[in-house]
Formats: sequence, structure tokens, C-alpha cells
Amino acid sequence: MKWEHALQDFCHYLHIERGLSHNTIKNYAFDIRKLIEFVEATDIQENPLTIGTDDIQHFIYTIAKTVSPRSQARLISGLKGFFNYLVFEDYRESNPMELIESPKIGRKLPDTLSTDEIDQLIAAIDLSKPEGERNRAILETLYGCGLRVSELVNLKLSDLFFEEDFIKVTGKGEKQRFVPIGATNKKFILLYKNEVRAGQKIDPIAQDVLFLNRRGKKLSRAMIFTIIRGLADKINLKKKISPHTFRHSFATHLLENGADLRAIQQMLGHESITTTEVYMHVDRSHLSKVLNEYHPRKNH
Repeated sequence: MKWEHALQDFCHYLHIERGLSHNTIKNYAFDIRKLIEFVEATDIQENPLTIGTDDIQHFIYTIAKTVSPRSQARLISGLKGFFNYLVFEDYRESNPMELIESPKIGRKLPDTLSTDEIDQLIAAIDLSKPEGERNRAILETLYGCGLRVSELVNLKLSDLFFEEDFIKVTGKGEKQRFVPIGATNKKFILLYKNEVRAGQKIDPIAQDVLFLNRRGKKLSRAMIFTIIRGLADKINLKKKISPHTFRHSFATHLLENGADLRAIQQMLGHESITTTEVYMHVDRSHLSKVLNEYHPRKNH
């Protein structure tokens, strides 16, 4: 079996059977291609069915010199999944990654913005330009609903259930969830939709897309990053932020104000509560307050 054939089969499996998103599959493929490039560059005469632990260990040692421990851990995890798939499909008898350990890495705490910093970023938007109303609605939605950037750019008019105070979000693996939306967020979306978007010439395939670029097409993920980084520069914010920073801030601020962790999990669309629990480590100060206020033996 050739490497490219095995990789194609694996990507097909991730899409059809695992239901993973295009971006996740792309990341898997990117990491596996690094191994393929290494095999070709070092003239290793092995294919996906015959390559052993020693050759892969050599690859890991080589790449460890150029990538961070976190990237290395992700690479190892992706390769384990790839070879597990080959074992599962009876192409191989064993996984050559079994004895290869991931580097020990600390859990990375999400970067967050304070409410004051979020207010400053939104206040820095130039509302005299047509895209100003759109950009304000975008930031309000990232922070107000805790969306991933891919979920934001794919948000449709038909996903807005404003009478019920919810929006329908399509997350990872095409899984859909309903997320509550507040009055302020709704106000700015409607302002953009009725005052700006309504006057645009819209591309036929983007008729139902909420947030559009100046050509009436769906915004790219890269454009959202550009908008946010431009505003950060404008207010001289020293933190390195991205659309995901607003999602982290959404979860952290809810937790700090006493929201239930499981409710946050549902709103974020996390499969596991463990993923959401990272927010417990961001600011523990409020947890003591909760204990002292609500525990029945607080005064004993």
C-alpha cells in the first residue's frame, strides 16, 4: 500500500465514519504528510504497512528539534490514530506507535479578555464605514454566544430564532446545538442585517449567509482574524488575541459569575465536560466565594 493511498483512505474514514470537520481532517493529513516527507527524504524503504517503531522514533526525534512539545504531542496523537485505523482495517497487525510516548506538557490555560478590554475593542470599531456595523455584530456574537470562528462564518439567516432568543449553531462534525442569545447581541445583528446587509448585492450561493464581505460573499476565517488583530493594534492591546479568545472569555466570565459548568458545556458544544473544566483553572478565586456562600457548614 502506498502512503498517499493510505492517507486518502484514512481521511475518508475520518469524514464518513467519524464525522470530523474539514479543518480537523486537514490537520491530521498535514501531520501524517510530515512523516511521508521524512520517509521520502531519508530514503526509508518502508510503506504504511511495514514501517516500524525505530523509523518512526527517528522521525519524532528529528521533528522534535523544530516544533514545540505541544505540536509534537499532537503529531504523535495523529500518527497513533492513523496506524490504529490501519490495524482496525486489518492492514496491519500492530500499531508501531504503541511504545512511543508523548512529551509531558502542562495544560495550557486559555487566554481571556476582561470585560473592559472587550468594551474597548468594540468601541474602536469605525461605525462610519459599512463594515463597521458588521464588525460590531461579529464581535458581539463571538463574545455573546461563545462561537468558534468556523461556526460564526457559517451562521445563516435561517439559524436565527430571535423570537425564542436562540440561534442554531453547526459545530464540529456537523453537530447542531441551540445557543441562547441576549438582547444586546440581537440588537446589533438586526442593525447590521437591516441597515447594511439589506442594501448589498448578494452572491446567489450566499443568500442565506448572515455575515458577508463587501462582494456579498461569505467571510473567510482569515478575515475574522484580520478584523480582530486590527482592532487590538488600534487600542494598543498587548495580548495576542484571536476569535477564539472571545469564546474563552465568554466561558470564563460565565463561570466567574456563577454559571453552571454543564450549561457552559452545552453552549460551547463540548463533547466532554473535561474539555470545559479547563475554565475551572483560569480563575479559582470565585470558587472559594461559592463554597463560603453556599456550603451548609460554612458557619460551623
